[in-house]
Amino acid sequence: MEAAGAELAPLLTREQGKPLAESYAEVARTAARMRYFAELDPAPQRISDGRPVRSEVRWRPIGPVAAIVPWNFPLQLASAKFAPALAAGNTVVLKPSPFTPLATRLLGQVVSAVLPADVLTVVTGREPLGARLVSHPGIRHVTFTGSIATGRAVAQGAAASLARVTLELGGNDAAVLLDDVDLEGVADRLFWAAFRNCGQVCMAVKRVYAPARIYAQVVEALAERAKSAVVGAGLDPGSQLGPVNNAPQLARVEHYTARALADGARAAAGGHRLDGPGYFFAPTVLADVPPDSPVVTEEQFGPVLPVLPYRDLEEAVEAANGTGFGLGGSVWGTDLDWAEAVADQLECGTVWINHHAELSLAQPFAGSKDSGVGVAGGPWGLYGNLQPFVVHCPREARP
Repeated sequence: MEAAGAELAPLLTREQGKPLAESYAEVARTAARMRYFAELDPAPQRISDGRPVRSEVRWRPIGPVAAIVPWNFPLQLASAKFAPALAAGNTVVLKPSPFTPLATRLLGQVVSAVLPADVLTVVTGREPLGARLVSHPGIRHVTFTGSIATGRAVAQGAAASLARVTLELGGNDAAVLLDDVDLEGVADRLFWAAFRNCGQVCMAVKRVYAPARIYAQVVEALAERAKSAVVGAGLDPGSQLGPVNNAPQLARVEHYTARALADGARAAAGGHRLDGPGYFFAPTVLADVPPDSPVVTEEQFGPVLPVLPYRDLEEAVEAANGTGFGLGGSVWGTDLDWAEAVADQLECGTVWINHHAELSLAQPFAGSKDSGVGVAGGPWGLYGNLQPFVVHCPREARP
């Protein structure tokens, strides 16, 4: 896998747009995930309830798995789906996004070279390919990452054969800054938690709630970093941010930004498409945004970050929880006990304190509310691809 990285990473950058260093990091993470799941063992489990019966839970593969992945992290998300499925003993049909099929096909070739024939199959194409795949009667588990609307359609398609579904459906993660936050100490981390991969991260910070007392400083600190970030082609060694991946997504980012500005928001940085070829959009920090603006209430999924003031912490927590999303969130402050108490109030699957969107391979990953169904990651990801098989055997009486 490491040897293939020299070919995979540049190809990923050419079709997805992210800086080359990030593509190499994605390849490394993909390899690490495959190694992690290869070492997990779904061991039988004895159950004792006092009866003279020996009960044992064993595990069987659930059956063929359909894996559908988006274009923002095509390799990493592909491995997050096929690695546990293969480790559980299933075959996998993997469908990448039509916007990023090439690196995924190459990854499939690399992995398939060490597998029996047809254990991992990569299929590419536009709709109705995905709809036909998830509704195929031979598929027993559908694992999908993408939008909420498409996730609902996937669940409906899988219901025809009562296939198990695991859905990771995007987020609108809020970062709540406390009054004692060390702004200079966390500003870089906060900025990149929002803008890494050009903001095209389901777990990116997509809203910032800052105390009114320091609101102007927060806006200024984030805007300063947005103005200095180097935007350019991913293969350029100096680029820190690449382009938005595709034309429909760029149009979405432009629409949400223009709507916010028309409603009275102020662009403290950016706010516009960059001149020249390519889908480049200036890193944008929005201040004075109406709280009901779509750039706040929806998932913009691009290099745009609204910053909103609050006067009462309960108000900020209520606003952070006030959407149908529930993927992740974070709290930023100096008093860690206070930060943890606030974090415990956020309605999301994962919460971080003084950082954001950092995941261990061994931890569960699941969204709440509209952000997901089922669990991926860690042993939970493995067992999601297995079916329990219980054996009861009489226990011989002992003298």
